[in-house]
Amino acid sequence: MPARKTVLYIACSLDGYIAGENDNLDFLDAVQTEGEDYGYSDFYKQTDTVIMGRRTYAKVLGFGIPYPHAGKTSYIMTRQSFPAEAGIVFCDTPLKNLITELKKENGGHIFIDGGSELLHGLLQESLVDELIISIIPVLLGKGIPLFKPGRPAEKLELISSKAFASGLVQVHYRRIAE
Repeated sequence: MPARKTVLYIACSLDGYIAGENDNLDFLDAVQTEGEDYGYSDFYKQTDTVIMGRRTYAKVLGFGIPYPHAGKTSYIMTRQSFPAEAGIVFCDTPLKNLITELKKENGGHIFIDGGSELLHGLLQESLVDELIISIIPVLLGKGIPLFKPGRPAEKLELISSKAFASGLVQVHYRRIAE
């Protein structure tokens, strides 16, 4: 079985924001096209584990829909206590330890599903193997940046890029291990 990879799959504005002011995600509507999921379904089938930050988890729950990652093991990175839920692990394990243990197990890819703080922590430890970033043709000007300053430099190799009729451009990079 091939080695598990940690893969960030995320959308951002052209100027690099994953959310606008007050965590607003309305800019994502600019590329909503019926029947087009920009490769998400194919990507998602390859994953069996999801890691997300507490703020992203709260945002997802705030949509008023069933938790979208039911059926996959989810690790919610938090120092707060939450009631136990099937398939969801609330943890404050150091990211390096968690990723190291998950990669020892057989399974699909590990989906990094936001947010900015979580990604920053993963990049600090060089724990992201691939990045799939959907760039939305909108300039937000401010909000939550995808990449925070103060992380180490990373060399990346382009795996693919694709432009869609909606104006969305998706880039897929692999980290070059040194």
